[in-house]
Amino acid sequence: MTTINTRMGDGSPLAMSEDELRRDIDDGISQAVENASVAPLNKEEIEYLVELFKRPDRIVGVEPGKEIVLTYDAATLKIKRHALFEDRVNALAMYERLLGADTLELCHIDYSYKTLKPIVSYEQATLEQALSVTHSPMFYGAMPNLGLYTQPDGPFPNPMELLPMGRIAEGRAAYDSMVDAAVEDICFISEIMWESGADGINFDTVGASGDPDFKASLLAAEKLKAKYPDIAIEMGMAGEFVLGMHGEMWHEGVRLAGLYPLDQLKLAEKAGVTIFGPVVNTNANESVPWNLARTIAIIKPCGERATIPIHANMGMGVGAVPVTDYPPVDVVSRASKAMVELCRLDGL
Repeated sequence: MTTINTRMGDGSPLAMSEDELRRDIDDGISQAVENASVAPLNKEEIEYLVELFKRPDRIVGVEPGKEIVLTYDAATLKIKRHALFEDRVNALAMYERLLGADTLELCHIDYSYKTLKPIVSYEQATLEQALSVTHSPMFYGAMPNLGLYTQPDGPFPNPMELLPMGRIAEGRAAYDSMVDAAVEDICFISEIMWESGADGINFDTVGASGDPDFKASLLAAEKLKAKYPDIAIEMGMAGEFVLGMHGEMWHEGVRLAGLYPLDQLKLAEKAGVTIFGPVVNTNANESVPWNLARTIAIIKPCGERATIPIHANMGMGVGAVPVTDYPPVDVVSRASKAMVELCRLDGL
């Protein structure tokens, strides 16, 4: 019997038989159907995945003509993870000239819109320098990060302290105030960086603080699009479904808590988002084939129904990529190929 070499969701090596591979793929699909109320993959798509993992190749790629573009989050910070202590402008040049990046993103180590307000004039100067030495489209990115708005560091009471005490109304009122403050900060930074020459704005890790975080991002996108119809906004999500931290937060008549990628996409489109980045979280206790089958089943409806480009989030811990600092290229390339060819993605 042929042994299939793959990995677990934590990156550790795993040897499987074909029967075990098929069981994991079927179970991953079943989990997606149950959790996200999506349609199962068809027989041809299942066979595609089986053959993909049976291939002995160390690295695989898409067929000619199916290439896609890549966008990045926090790109200038990731060079430092490899102990290459270049300044941000040089890091962006390395991404473009050495790594062949399709797009670039300038960001600050304090990767949140709130913390950028006192230093935005310095960010303008850095953006000018970066634009003068690169050619690829340049995004400016940060996180909404509503967690920064709570006391003692922020101005509002912490709902996570109020809710356990049964002070539900006060906790929700605090979230409402945080949404208003976050929208103001996101728009303030985005407008300045857009007018300073950025080719796009990235709202990264949207929903990390639950439904208020998603609400603030949608409202900010609407305000920016109303003022700058040509502004490019990429919205990358934090998780596969929106956590109901508030629980009763609505947008366009839709309750935000519990939304999976397809319904997130619909609201992002209405808000004027240019590129949407859906997420499916990797389960470290399951195999990569299990995770990939589940991810494709959840993301596929986005690619089929979207009217804007879909750049699925694929990195450490999302998009069937193992939860490890340096994801193994054998499974990363398989996950990328399958996502592009089965989900009709525009980018990653």
